Amino acid sequence: MPTPTFPVDYQRLFHALPDNFLLIAPNAEATIVDNTDSHVAVSLKSREEAVGKPFFEAYPATDEESARIIRESHEHVRRHREPHTMPLIRYDLEKHTAQGVELEELYWEATHYPVLSANGDLEFILQRTQNVTERYLAEQRSRQMQQALDEQHERMRFILESLPVMIWTALPDGSRDFFNSRWLQFTGQTLEQQTGFQWLGSLHPDDQSRVRTTWEDCVASGQTYQVEYRLRRADGHYRWVLVRAQPRLAPDGSLLMWVGCGMDIHDQKQMVEELLEQNEQQALLSDQAYQAFQQVEQQRETFYNLFMYTPALICVLRGAEHRFEFVNTQYQNMFAGRQLLGLTVREALPEVVDQGFVALLDNVYTTGEVFVGNEIPVAIAKEPGGELETRYFNFTYQQLRENGEKAGITVFAYDVTALVQARQILENPDASA
Repeated sequence: MPTPTFPVDYQRLFHALPDNFLLIAPNAEATIVDNTDSHVAVSLKSREEAVGKPFFEAYPATDEESARIIRESHEHVRRHREPHTMPLIRYDLEKHTAQGVELEELYWEATHYPVLSANGDLEFILQRTQNVTERYLAEQRSRQMQQALDEQHERMRFILESLPVMIWTALPDGSRDFFNSRWLQFTGQTLEQQTGFQWLGSLHPDDQSRVRTTWEDCVASGQTYQVEYRLRRADGHYRWVLVRAQPRLAPDGSLLMWVGCGMDIHDQKQMVEELLEQNEQQALLSDQAYQAFQQVEQQRETFYNLFMYTPALICVLRGAEHRFEFVNTQYQNMFAGRQLLGLTVREALPEVVDQGFVALLDNVYTTGEVFVGNEIPVAIAKEPGGELETRYFNFTYQQLRENGEKAGITVFAYDVTALVQARQILENPDASA
């Protein structure tokens, strides 16, 4: 080895090394021989307090498992004369504060290196250690955030799969990228068969062009998308569905995605068509023929069953005071514990008065103007004095005329609460948590 041209203070050089080194004797106590200035800084203890003491006396272990890992690493170097890297451990150290001595939570990675003599004897164990507390805690926070995000996604997926409506999402360019299980079960298709624009193939051929044009127009303009079309069910039958979608925007106004909901309205649609057909037939009959038509028992029973058991909510209100003359099964079930027939709306459903519905009825009865409500919230109670529950309805108020004179109002509605709630959840997922 060349002789230095000037004296070298190797201990001072060791102290100045830009890393966290601790020099340990190879005895069972792992007596501390020296350490670098960097190690002094990270170990929170002066050199004078550490040098000459056994390792675990200078740096007491607060966790026996961490102490065991360090001892085993020391022993590995003693036996095999080779470096040994420990797994990451938590090893808290004492920190002096204004309130006294406290333990600081710290995480470490360390490697022990053998320092051998010329004849191969183990003279020292050199520990190189790194304080990785910030990195470890950041990784933990990241994992916790990812876990929370995964749990939120799983919760949202559970909600989406549990809702009694068909739900889908689309990219800003209009291509569909998700359908929930209710859509896939309804159509009998896989997700891969419906994504992009393949879903259009599940529509009735007569509806495909119209629906595609409407969808492309909404994608281009960013307007709310609402359309009715016939969707092929898994058994091959086409059923009418009502589909509504809204764009989700970023804070800067750019389009992030589309969220859509669909519900089967085939029964309501069919019922409306039957009613329109009957109205057209009645308009063609003379008063005398119509009276005879009404007297036919079989036809009367057909009308009764049609109104009574249709899945829509139907009632007839008689006179200017809006007295319940007829309610079908669906309408009565909405107020299962309340008497309706023979009572006025004010008497039977007092909670709707201040909500403005009696005023609407008054206007329709007086003016003859048809009122159409779309997704209107109504706070109602199933029993008198019961807890109010907000439900959403699409409904129509239409003046009933007899012999050319106004006689009352017909009400036709269907409950779209599930559709509205599904859209609200998708538009504001944080509110569902």
